[in-house]
Formats: sequence, structure tokens, C-alpha cells
Amino acid sequence: MLNTIRENIERKLGITNRAVPTREAFLIENIGKISGRYRGWRANENLTNYPFVENTYAPFTPMRRALPMLNLALISSAGAYIDGTTPFDTEARDGDASFREIPIEVEAEDLLYAARGYDASAVREDRNAQIPVERLLEYQANGVIGQLNNVWWSLNGYIPNARLIAEELAPKIAERVARYEVQAALLIPASRLCHQTLGIVARALEMANVPTMMLSIDRAMTDLVRPPRTAYYAGEFGAVAGKPNWKEYQLRVLDESLRWIETFDQPGARRLAVKLETEVEQERGEN
Repeated sequence: MLNTIRENIERKLGITNRAVPTREAFLIENIGKISGRYRGWRANENLTNYPFVENTYAPFTPMRRALPMLNLALISSAGAYIDGTTPFDTEARDGDASFREIPIEVEAEDLLYAARGYDASAVREDRNAQIPVERLLEYQANGVIGQLNNVWWSLNGYIPNARLIAEELAPKIAERVARYEVQAALLIPASRLCHQTLGIVARALEMANVPTMMLSIDRAMTDLVRPPRTAYYAGEFGAVAGKPNWKEYQLRVLDESLRWIETFDQPGARRLAVKLETEVEQERGEN
């Protein structure tokens, strides 16, 4: 399957009569150009003149198992780590390409956040606003999904050096996810740059035959990096999985997104119906 995906992308890119491109060239199609421009970038918090990744095509793995029968992976870029363990390095110019595997039994009060690029107040108030472990366990109990994998993956998505993601982070996460025999993955970014980071990770997972769904509140960014499946809406950084302490809002974001993993038959992006329904609830004073 991996070779087939590469051959398809290679043909679309017009690559013929040469050695098979590296995996990184499929995760970031213009990796040489991006890396060159990144070396000349004057690092700044608001990403002025930052060389964002621009992909034209996306790998795609069809869903082969119904939601009630699958083992679902959760991948968050909110920078969560267990209290008492080593935090992510938020000061590194290139970004911290490490990740953590966190058991689902770890309680919200045992987590700290190395946040950069987003306000962590919402996720500190209610972990499910960014890391919806409780919501997904409810889906598991109700038979919506087969199970939530017994560990979820945490990373700090503020990684300006995209080559670092393509060469180190994304392949390592794809390898770990595969070892857990995961059949699909839900990726939830926290900041603007997180959308690029997890978009690249999603591409790596699909090249490893794991269907993905990425939530997005920055469609312009995801249209550039092109994760294979994207569900987007007008949300807020730091609460991409839904407003804190608003269970129904969070379930609305997740429900449609998860079900779309099955219905996508090619790479693309669809808009969630979250905003309209939420406005009606707010007019009624519901929360």
C-alpha cells in the first residue's frame, strides 16, 4: 500500500525515471525550498514571513473497519505532560520534536501543559476542550467506537522547523501508532502552527495505512499542508475540540468528525455544522 501511494503521488508530481523520492519528500513536497527559506527566517512569535509548508497532493488510506469495531488513536499537540516528568522544550528555535505516550487512566489534574502559540486556560479548565479523553471514553461505552487506545500521544506542536517533523517526529509517531494496531487516528491541534505540525503527522500516518481525521479551526493553514481528511469550523485556538465545560458542544464537534472518517472516499475537507447549532443554543440560554 505504501508503495502504491508513493507511485500515485509520484505520477501526479511528474516524477519519472529517477530514484524513488524519500518519505520526507512525500510529507513535504517542497521540503528543499522550505528548508532553505526556513534557515533565513528571523524567528518571531507571530510567524511573520514564516515559510509555511505548501503541499499539492495528499496520501489517502480508505477506512476498512466500521467505527464500532476500531481501535482509535488520539493525538494532541497541546503540549501535555504528566506532572513530575520532563516538560517539552518551548524555547528551542526549531521546536521540540519529542512526544509522550500518556495512559488514558491518567487524570486531568495530573497533567501540566508546555503551551506555546496558544492560551492554555481552556484546557486547564477542562481537558476535553483540547484532549477529549472523557468524551471518547463515553463513545466507547456507548458503542460509537470500538475502543479508545489505551495510551494517547501528546506533543508540542509549535515546531517551526518542518523538516524536523518530517524526518523525526512524524515517522516515530507513525511507528508507535502502528505497534498498537490502531485502525484510525483523531488529531487535534492547539495553535496555528500546530495545524501544520499535525497535518504533516496525519500524512505520515496515512502513508503507514492508518486513516486519520484532523480537526481544524484554521482552514487556510490546513489547505496549505493538506492533511488527508479535515473537519473544520470556526472555533478557538486552545479549545479546538469544543468550548470548556460544554459537553454537548464537544460531542457535536467529535460526533460528525469521527463519522466522516468512514465516509471520505478521497482526500478533502468538510465544514462541521457546529457554529449554527451553537448560536441557536446561546440564544436560548443553553450551555
